[in-house]
Amino acid sequence: MGFFLVQVLTGLSSAASLFLVAAGLSLIFGVTRVVNFAHGSFYMLGAYFGLTLVALFADWFGRGHLSFWSAILCAALVVGAIGALVEITILRRIYRSPELFQLVATFGVILVIQDLALWGWGPEDKLGPRAPDLRGAVFIMGQPLPRYDLVLIAAGPVVLGLLWLLLNKTRFGILIRAATADREMVGALGVNQAWLFTGVFFLGSFLAGLGGALQLPKGGADLMMDFTVLAGAFVVVVVGGMGSITGAFLAAVLIGQLQAWGVLLIPQSTLVMMFLVMAVVLVVRPFGLLGRPELVGGGRQMLDDPLRPTRWTFKALALLVVLGLAAAPFYLDTYGLVLLIDILIFALFATALHAIIGPGGLVSFGHAAFFGGGAYAAALLVKYAGTPMELNLVLAPPAAALLAVVIGWFCVRLSGVYFAMLTLAFAQIVWSVVFQWGEVTGGDDGILGIWRAPWVRGRIEYYYLVLACCTAAILALRHGLSSPFGYALRAGRDSPLRAEAIGIDVRRQQWAAFTLSGAFAGLAGGLYAYSKGSVFPNEMAIVRSFDGIIMVFFGGVQHLSGPLAGAATLTWLKDTLFRLEMWRLLLGLAVIAIVILFPQGIAGFIKQHLGRFVGIRPELSS
Repeated sequence: MGFFLVQVLTGLSSAASLFLVAAGLSLIFGVTRVVNFAHGSFYMLGAYFGLTLVALFADWFGRGHLSFWSAILCAALVVGAIGALVEITILRRIYRSPELFQLVATFGVILVIQDLALWGWGPEDKLGPRAPDLRGAVFIMGQPLPRYDLVLIAAGPVVLGLLWLLLNKTRFGILIRAATADREMVGALGVNQAWLFTGVFFLGSFLAGLGGALQLPKGGADLMMDFTVLAGAFVVVVVGGMGSITGAFLAAVLIGQLQAWGVLLIPQSTLVMMFLVMAVVLVVRPFGLLGRPELVGGGRQMLDDPLRPTRWTFKALALLVVLGLAAAPFYLDTYGLVLLIDILIFALFATALHAIIGPGGLVSFGHAAFFGGGAYAAALLVKYAGTPMELNLVLAPPAAALLAVVIGWFCVRLSGVYFAMLTLAFAQIVWSVVFQWGEVTGGDDGILGIWRAPWVRGRIEYYYLVLACCTAAILALRHGLSSPFGYALRAGRDSPLRAEAIGIDVRRQQWAAFTLSGAFAGLAGGLYAYSKGSVFPNEMAIVRSFDGIIMVFFGGVQHLSGPLAGAATLTWLKDTLFRLEMWRLLLGLAVIAIVILFPQGIAGFIKQHLGRFVGIRPELSS
């Protein structure tokens, strides 16, 4: 009996720090509608600042309860101030952009903070200080439980109670609740939304920093803890219901218990358990345990100009670009061709993703599942069937499409951030299967020896194959999005109720678009596998999905040519900056600068400022 009780308490202690991070994330999203991917970075900063301030306060005031807990609180306050500064200097400038556009900016913040933390605290993992008088363990029915776990178990309900008092008994809390329900109405009543958003960002970042500082005696600090906690925090927020603090607490307890027991009962499930739970909850209860349905048509829409026939000037410009690419082997060296192959492949991947983000209005956080699915389909056929490259490239898109059919059937029932998070959940499930099923997929070692056919064994020959495949696929996607199917897809994005009223099955259109997008992403993955001669699980990881999203938003969500510009820009930036010492900092600053300076995307900027010189009109729009 003691063993079971201690295991339950262990799950509750893990849930406490997870709840603190998730509560802050839920508050920020509920009021500002910002999907803040930098929230895990604030958690990491809380740990590092806590580490520094605990040592500093111990030197100043001696080692004791007052200095330790004061340092923890001050670390959280410092992180809260940093979060407010990020909101004022970066996010406030792009609130008028589509809501999910801001996630690109927060991803840039992640990169900046990672390198600043590396520069400030070094690459080594740091051991956390012990809390005064909380060393050792207590014995419950003969089973040991760390004393500090009792503090964490108490911290969750205490913070939940304080947040309840804040939200229900103070004017600031009432404004937060009102903005969560209808922020436009709050603004219409004369409330200064700018300072309300800043205050909420401070509070949310404070909670994340507090969570990071509180876990120091138990976990220490390292440079990977931002991504480690971010996935769990998003799962908790989505399972509990976006904007619901009580829901986040219940979900944190649920996830904490599943992790505590999963490690003992099914060790192989640790990577996938919480995402599987999120997928099940969203399928059964689409808005989380205590969440509210999103308003139809609420928020800022990614509207664009109406489609018009493509002008001859744009066709001529596109032809010149293709001819320039065809002549690339004559003026580029081998390394330049390798980089150009990557750009073409990622341009196809980004175009496939844009097909559902732009015309469809569906932001997928898990499209790497189909990119990696196509790559693994080709690799597995080589490994177990010995089939030729030509057949494998033909079969990679249907394999990815089959995966998209299954995942899309569940996902298109949802919308907004719930759709995005469900795609992320399924992508993580697929990734964990590939990562852990080493007997078939090679696990972390990947699959090597994916050789190209003899007629494209040379770099130049394979470049022309990639150019032909990617050009044909991108043109096919553009044609499909300019057809009645594309018009119906846009109708479902802009006004789903009207679209349903005139006989368009919106969900079926979105499902078909999701499947089509997955097929073309699979083709990109198959080409990438043969380009590198190998495939690894990281082709299905979250970072690959984020790369695709950043490419789409760099180029411009409202423009069919945007993914091409975005893929070229991001791939070139990565290749250039990776050679430098603090490449994450520079790449993050570049991402933030592009988001702020070109909120309409690179293609949108060209259309707006240079289009009159070359005759580019709204036909670039999606």
